[in-house]
Amino acid sequence: MKSGLGLVPADYAVFEIDGFDRRMAAILRQVRPKLVRIADELAPELGHKLSLELYPHVARHARRLVNPPPETWAAFGPSPRGYKRWGYLALCVSAAGLHARVAVKAEAESRPQMGAAVAAEATELAGNLKGVGLARYDRWNFRQMPAEVRPDAEFFRAVAETLARKTGGMDLGFGWRRVDAVRLDPRELLDAYRELAPLYRLLSMHA
Repeated sequence: MKSGLGLVPADYAVFEIDGFDRRMAAILRQVRPKLVRIADELAPELGHKLSLELYPHVARHARRLVNPPPETWAAFGPSPRGYKRWGYLALCVSAAGLHARVAVKAEAESRPQMGAAVAAEATELAGNLKGVGLARYDRWNFRQMPAEVRPDAEFFRAVAETLARKTGGMDLGFGWRRVDAVRLDPRELLDAYRELAPLYRLLSMHA
């Protein structure tokens, strides 16, 4: 990737705009084109670094009609046709900052199998992330960074329990406040995804 991501403070401030129409217009005009460029540049490097085939997909928010989106994202998944049926990596932009995450939507067909796999490998996953702070994004307010914890086996068992629920999902990762995100080196972003790769691979094996 080129030096820097090209996101500026005004891109994060878009998510402070009131009103659905005004915020959506700003996202589509200002933020989404940058995410398309970043995703196209990041996908091959990310795939090479992780030894995975990844296809980029940038959110359109087409189903939203009333509530303005509190964040937008580029997703990297195993299929060129979409990403919501599988686990995926995501680069998300919100008012709080920039986020590198691994996620599973409620509509993913193999969530029970993924949850069982995460529970079975909880100790190993915790060992892979020893000393690394990780945050859960499934319960956050989109305004302040969620608290990071050093995940242990119980952390991943709790994640697995949520993942296996009928309307459950998973959303974990790292974040940079907007003041830090505008200076983020792309290599730091790639390193963050490298930390998340064992979990993503595990999800992919059971999709």
